[in-house]
Amino acid sequence: MIKEVITIMIKVKTWRLIETGIGSAGWNMALDETLLEGFKEGDLPILRLYGWEPSLSLGRFSYVHKSVDIKRAEQQGLLFVRRMTGGGILVHGADLSYTLILPRKSLKEKGVKESYRHLCSFLIRLYEKLGLNANFAHDLQLEGERSDICLAGNEAYDIMIEGEKMGGNAQRYTRHALFQHGSIPMRLDEARFKPLFLKESGLKRAAALDRLGCPVTFEELSRLLKEAFCETFDVDVVQDTLRESEVRRARELLAQKYTLESWNVDAEYDRS
Repeated sequence: MIKEVITIMIKVKTWRLIETGIGSAGWNMALDETLLEGFKEGDLPILRLYGWEPSLSLGRFSYVHKSVDIKRAEQQGLLFVRRMTGGGILVHGADLSYTLILPRKSLKEKGVKESYRHLCSFLIRLYEKLGLNANFAHDLQLEGERSDICLAGNEAYDIMIEGEKMGGNAQRYTRHALFQHGSIPMRLDEARFKPLFLKESGLKRAAALDRLGCPVTFEELSRLLKEAFCETFDVDVVQDTLRESEVRRARELLAQKYTLESWNVDAEYDRS
């Protein structure tokens, strides 16, 4: 198959790059919400790169009790957090995650599925840099397979390598912004995570870089991702750090939402 190389033109040519290192599940999601909440029209779009302590993240509408043995996870000291985006349950701990926040009007002419295709195209280029042949499930004419567990299902613009699903991505729209985050598994700790699931986890047949013969460090993968991102979208990134106000707000969200059972288990959040 000859694959078309797509260069996506985004009007804003400079992005704010924030690399926050390895964080807890709750802290990572509190930061994501903080950055989206504070994003205003006219701000530089954001690319954030980060990693996770061993944990699970749940989709906004995941039924955790139907899919995960919560007591067993707690006994192992594994935390879990509910994301503000949809999608299925993901495992974390040996993956590089990214967050994109850009003006909603940047892709205003595109529908949700088409925006996934465009925004995920930098991941296709990243895998090409690693010598891997990556395609969207749609282009391979694969039938969709729904599951509350991310790696056990696939949708049109999930990325497939050697017939297996590679990580996951999810979006959210606000009045001014388009938000997308996703995960690139370097390794999948099947022995640790598989016993936690009450149904098919998808871990055995999912793709990960080590399984594909591409062992790579977190730092090297981050560097390649930044290169792929800038090349794909024809943009530059400017290294930045979190502002004091962002750290403060993230701490509030961590305490008031992302460490609470009412949100992480029951999906209820009191905004009062």
